[in-house]
Amino acid sequence: MLKLNFDVKRHFLDNGLEVITIKKDTKITSINVGVKVGSLYEEINEKGISHFIEHMLFKGTKSRTYEELNDELEFLGGEYNAYTDYTSTVYTISCLEEEIKNAISILGDMIINPAFNSDELEKERGVILAEMRASKDDIEDLSFKRTNEIAFNKNPLKYDVAGLEENVKSYKRKDLLNYYNKYYLPNNSLVTIVSSYNHSEAFEEIKKVFSKWKIGESPEKLFVKEHNLQKSVTTIKDNIEQNTIVYLYTFYNLSKDLELPLRILNHRLGESSNSLLFREVREKRGLAYDIYTSIDMTNNVKTLYIYTAVGEDDLNSAIEAIDETIISVKNGDLSIGERDLELMKKVHKTAVISTLEDPSELCNYMLHQALDKEDIYEFVDDMEKLNGLDINKINEVANTVLNNPTIHILKS
Repeated sequence: MLKLNFDVKRHFLDNGLEVITIKKDTKITSINVGVKVGSLYEEINEKGISHFIEHMLFKGTKSRTYEELNDELEFLGGEYNAYTDYTSTVYTISCLEEEIKNAISILGDMIINPAFNSDELEKERGVILAEMRASKDDIEDLSFKRTNEIAFNKNPLKYDVAGLEENVKSYKRKDLLNYYNKYYLPNNSLVTIVSSYNHSEAFEEIKKVFSKWKIGESPEKLFVKEHNLQKSVTTIKDNIEQNTIVYLYTFYNLSKDLELPLRILNHRLGESSNSLLFREVREKRGLAYDIYTSIDMTNNVKTLYIYTAVGEDDLNSAIEAIDETIISVKNGDLSIGERDLELMKKVHKTAVISTLEDPSELCNYMLHQALDKEDIYEFVDDMEKLNGLDINKINEVANTVLNNPTIHILKS
């Protein structure tokens, strides 16, 4: 049984804001604010607006200029950041616990009172466009984007979180404000905080700042859950040394009891440095320097990718090696023995415990579990389930998920 060195309590403000306080013996506090809006929420003419707003919240508030805001964030002496993904926009601060009140005050001001200054908007537009152009020179990043573009007809996953350049070029201040006012609501958001404060003390500090946030009508959104199209497409790009291969699988219909076996399979297939794909493609055949898998298993995104980069002469051999490895796993020819299973259990436990020990990672984990309406103690159940996991479940999930991939090749 996993012994926890923290405890958790859920609270709600009168304006509907959910607050999760995590009491832990730590000198570092972490605060996350998650807003339930990301690129999946956007209509075609809005692609990129969630990401644009994330940038703009660092560009000043009604009471702090851009310079004042960023000076105060930096003077906390810790780390601050934000990111936009498919279903949420998250703002984070980690700092010494003695700065907790300042951190909450600054973060609250950013979220509740952004200025959307017109001059700063124009500057940031240029920054975002430069970021989008730079991503086109990153062949790994470009390969994943191209794969998503060809994999779907209607699924909004086909659009990058950064959006469409023509949209970013055209947004006016009123567009950002309208979108902000629609989604940036306390009853559409969630706060997590890790500290050594008692639950009531931590909640009171959040309440002082975030109770000023005015409630609104929380929007509902139905997400398209279209599976990837089975196809293979090659894209040509000049002046690249390496050619990339990406496989994409989706698994929206996967039952809950197969999620943990899929995580274990993902690790064995391509996430570890001793994975089956690494052994076959790099160690046995010498075709690539690196090959890996990545997985997303949130409520509205169910994807598994395989990525590698090879020389042009080795493209067909690499695809053959990947296909043979997948078929062997599904057929049980490349058996995952008890020793392999025991290793995967240890790796998973190490990852879980590492997350629980780090205040910022724990804060982020709790935030996303709550945003996804999942059990915040799911990791405890998973640790117990690991002990009863057998090879049959891993074979079952391999045969459920590893079918009908979208394959994208980027070559020179």
